[in-house]
Amino acid sequence: MQLQPIVVTPANTANPAISDDEADALARTTVNLFKAWSLTDADACSLLGGMSARTWARWKDGAHGRIDRDLRTRMAHLMGIHKGLRYLFKEPARGYAWIRKPNSAFGDQSALQLMLRGEISDLAALRDWLDAERGAW
Repeated sequence: MQLQPIVVTPANTANPAISDDEADALARTTVNLFKAWSLTDADACSLLGGMSARTWARWKDGAHGRIDRDLRTRMAHLMGIHKGLRYLFKEPARGYAWIRKPNSAFGDQSALQLMLRGEISDLAALRDWLDAERGAW
């Protein structure tokens, strides 16, 4: 048997930035997601990187203003977490409740407690964990 060469697929290294229109859509969706998760305003501000309560109140009214790169990344991770939960749980309410339940994979903390530590890396780690649980690459 002779070995055959492997066709290499190059990695897509072009990491396109999130456009202003996409960031605005993410902001609207994030407000709705946080309602579904029944988060407090303080929790919402924490997940959004220490956003002020006044800015969060404006977001809930639909005035998003300028959204920086850090905030765009946070919201993208939050949408990835939401997507992972929707794949894992057929009923959305189960996924919304899951974020508050203690989990041995997180040292008996809930996913929400993990996310509320405030670091982007915590959001990324939870998103990666959910992707691995559902068998995604």
